[in-house]
Amino acid sequence: MTTSVYPAQGGVVNNAKAATFIPEIWSDEVRAAYEKSLVLANLVKKMGMTGKKGDTINIPAPVRGTAVAKASGTAVSIQGNTEGNVAVLIDKHFEYSRLIEDITETQALTSLRQFYTGDAGYALARQVDTDLHNLATELGDASGTYVNTASFYCDASTGLTAFADDTVTTSDIFTDICFRDLIQKMDDADVPFDNRAFVIPPSLRNAIMGVERYVSSDFVSGKPVENGKIGNLYGIDVFVSTNCVTSETAANNAAGGDIKAALLIHKDTFVLAEQMGVRSQTQYKQEWLANLYTADQLYGVKTLRPDSAFIMNVNA
Repeated sequence: MTTSVYPAQGGVVNNAKAATFIPEIWSDEVRAAYEKSLVLANLVKKMGMTGKKGDTINIPAPVRGTAVAKASGTAVSIQGNTEGNVAVLIDKHFEYSRLIEDITETQALTSLRQFYTGDAGYALARQVDTDLHNLATELGDASGTYVNTASFYCDASTGLTAFADDTVTTSDIFTDICFRDLIQKMDDADVPFDNRAFVIPPSLRNAIMGVERYVSSDFVSGKPVENGKIGNLYGIDVFVSTNCVTSETAANNAAGGDIKAALLIHKDTFVLAEQMGVRSQTQYKQEWLANLYTADQLYGVKTLRPDSAFIMNVNA
C-alpha cells in the first residue's frame, strides 16, 4: 500500500475511495479491531501508565526464596532481598492516518469506513505483536540472535536439537516427541504450569493438523476461543499467528528454506507497557477541505523472564 507524509496529497481519500467517518465510531471500531487482532500481546504481562515517549517503567523482578527448617526456640530466617528491576523504555510510537475529503464523507459507504477502521486496528496490533515476537532473541543467554540457549528445532534423526545457522532442512519436521521434549525443558526450568502458551506460524499449524492425535476432540473443542487459538496440547493452549518472525531466511540457510520461530512461553516471559492504548483523533484541514483521522499507539516491550520460554524453529 502506498503512503504519503502529510500534507502531501497522495494519501487523500477522495469520493472514489472511502467512507463516511464519524469520529466516535472511528475510535470505537479501531479499538475493537485492535483488540480482536492481538495474539501474543494477549498472552503476556500487560501494564498501563501515563507519561510520554522516552519514559522508563521499572518493573520488579523478584527472585524465588527457599523454605528454611525452623528449629524450636529460634527466630525465623528472613529471606534476603535479591529483587532486581527490569527497565521498560516507552520508545515505540506508531500511527495510522487517513485524510478524508468533505465530499467523500457525505457520499461514501459505511462498509468502507469499517474497512479503514478495521485496517487501522489490525495494523497497530500487528506492530505490537511483531515487536513482542522480536524479543525472542533475548531469551536464554540473550545472544541477540535466534542462536541462543533457548532455541531448538526438530532434527529428523536426533529429535529436539539446539538450533544453529544453516542446519534446518525440509525433512526436519515437527513431531509429538519433539514438542514433549520442549515442554520438559520448560518443566526443568521450574516455569509455572499455568499461563503457558504455544504461539505458532501457519506452517506449523498445517504440520500439527497432520498428526492424528492432535485433531481429536481433546485438541479441538469447537467452542468459541481467544484470538488465534486453535486447540490445546498437553494442557498448553495453542495459538496461530502470522506475526511469528523469520529466524533464518532461505538466503542464509543452504540446508533448506525460510525458518519461522514458534514460541513456547509463559505469561511472565514478556511485558507490554502501554501508556495510552489505542488513541483516535480527528482534525479538520481547511487547506484540503478534509478531515485528518489518526489512530496511534505508544508503548514499550521487554523480556521479563528470559528463562521461562523456548523457541521451536520450524520450516516456514
